[in-house]
Amino acid sequence: MTATRPARLTGAALCGALALVIVVWLLRDLAAFGSPAELAWYWAGEHVFLLRRRAATSLVDPLLLLACVATAVAALRSPRVAPALAVTGAITLALRLPGLWATGVDALVTTLVTLALAAGLVLTAAAGRRPAEFPEELPTRPRTGPAVAAGVLCAVGGLAGAAWEVHWATTLPVEFTVDRFTGGRSLLLPALAVPPGWLNVVLAGLLLLAATSAFARVPLARPLGLLAGLLLTGWGVAGVALATRLGQVEHFGALEPVGRLTLATSVYDLLAGATVLVLLAVPGAPARPLRHHPVAALPPPPPHPRPPGW
Repeated sequence: MTATRPARLTGAALCGALALVIVVWLLRDLAAFGSPAELAWYWAGEHVFLLRRRAATSLVDPLLLLACVATAVAALRSPRVAPALAVTGAITLALRLPGLWATGVDALVTTLVTLALAAGLVLTAAAGRRPAEFPEELPTRPRTGPAVAAGVLCAVGGLAGAAWEVHWATTLPVEFTVDRFTGGRSLLLPALAVPPGWLNVVLAGLLLLAATSAFARVPLARPLGLLAGLLLTGWGVAGVALATRLGQVEHFGALEPVGRLTLATSVYDLLAGATVLVLLAVPGAPARPLRHHPVAALPPPPPHPRPPGW
């Protein structure tokens, strides 16, 4: 199944609207910080900036911006964009849902608008499908080698994220564990930030779903894997950069076991996410074989013996 031209244009417009909402908030935070570098360190988790100013956005916002822009470009260029529209819309819905119980009128209005646009993406992908008419419109699935490799990397990343969430749930007090999913005031989160517990569960679920689809080599595997790889790479870059800034890389042996595991997880996220992006960036094989039209029947052979005058 592919997307009709009206569905592609609608999907591109919805992705553009989602990107515009994010850009408005990013410009607002950039004006408050005055320096893109300081804002980037804030997204990475540099807590020193909390003493001076707070941003409304988090690392989720620039990553979602990249995903929306890439999906919009794909919608304008290829009819095989229906899975990408559905994946981008579904993940945006999952990540923005906690904003419904966030404080602040601006954040709540932004959440409602974002959820409406994301739901529109999912509906557009579902309602705008049509059977492929030409070979170049056939949906593709990743090839066996890259699919298996990407699936293993995503599965390990998803299991690691789930293990970390179990660790924090059993280590932190109950009220802090609840705040990690509801965005309680004890966390001092930005207005649009996704609560860390909720974020970990969504990312782990996305990675495990991407791994399952990659092993099955279904057409949905590429958009799922590419989005999972993008988010994994973003968190890996942020974690490794912050650890380097704080000197944890140089004094790795002196860290507590939890600190060493945290840094090791960030390094894995960076390397695994980048590898998944490379493995799934190249289009794969058609999802189903092309229909071969039967060759026109050949004329019958001449009779034997041939009649006179043949």
